[in-house]
Amino acid sequence: MTDASHLRVAVAQIDSSLGNLRGNTNKHLDFIRQAADSGVEVLLFPELSLTGYGLGAGVPDVALPREHEIIKLIAQAAPGITVLIGFVEEGPAAQFFNSMAALRDGRLVFIHRKLNLPTYGSLEEGKLFASGSYVETFPVHGRWRGGVMICADLWNPALVHLAMVHGTTLLFAPLNSAEHAVSDEFSNPKSWDTVLRFYAIMYAMPILVANRVGNEHGSLFWGQSRILDPHGEILAQADEASECLIPASIDYEMVRQTRFQLPTVRDSNLDLVHREVARLASHTGVPEFIRHG
Repeated sequence: MTDASHLRVAVAQIDSSLGNLRGNTNKHLDFIRQAADSGVEVLLFPELSLTGYGLGAGVPDVALPREHEIIKLIAQAAPGITVLIGFVEEGPAAQFFNSMAALRDGRLVFIHRKLNLPTYGSLEEGKLFASGSYVETFPVHGRWRGGVMICADLWNPALVHLAMVHGTTLLFAPLNSAEHAVSDEFSNPKSWDTVLRFYAIMYAMPILVANRVGNEHGSLFWGQSRILDPHGEILAQADEASECLIPASIDYEMVRQTRFQLPTVRDSNLDLVHREVARLASHTGVPEFIRHG
């Protein structure tokens, strides 16, 4: 156990076997054991880590309710560790969500359903999943409060800002990012590097980034999972090809001092934002260029 300010965190960079719940569960358990042996207190897996990404019509076959035995098994395997896993959640009314579950001491303590479902390039999530409805945060350890943004959620800056004003001091960013998923001209690795550093610097916030590796039906997942500090500096980073566990220590005191120096959250001016959003939502308040193109 670290002191009140420092937190030992880790990212599990794995290659998920498509549709193989049993095999992927065993892999999760192996990485949790490695993390426990390394004194890790918080462990992040990639997006859809229990199922793989390109599920297509197989989404219902691997969907799990949040009380499923697999979720309980993983939760019970990690006493004293907060573990975040990605899975297809079957919610009420047979709706399927791309979700991340935070598990601790045998319990599910938090769930985030992906909000921004990409349906462009080679991505078709909008055809497969229902969208989440809320931006919420959860207590992680001591003064640390976690927010989760799943992959394309981070490409909607308003969602990240909402997570920040809800009190996030540690951001979890699970990805399933493949090369050329958007287009041949768009570099996912370079673009993600810019976006992640931007958010870490803008909000003085450590970020845990878990991207998967492997090849799935020709989609090459490029890895490079990392842990960023509140200055946007890389504390630890995996390579492009291999499964691995990357640990680091993050410091709440650094967050305090950096946010004092650059008070983005303090100066977010929610009253102005709320007023302008309400004005846009009203017919008469929509700006001329939006009304008439």
